Amino acid sequence: MQTTRFLITGVGGQGTILASDVLAEVGLRLGYDAKKSDILGLAVRGGSVVSHIIWGENVR
Repeated sequence: MQTTRFLITGVGGQGTILASDVLAEVGLRLGYDAKKSDILGLAVRGGSVVSHIIWGENVR
């Protein structure tokens, strides 16, 4: 099974974190091991938000 990586970027308030939560949950429900990491850069004030999601058989 191959590893699939997703990168979602946005600005605070656009739903970037929600989208990454949904994508990670979809991976889990499809039977993958899913990991997620968010980086919030002053998101409350319109700063950048970056989310990394990885699906795979055994993600570390």
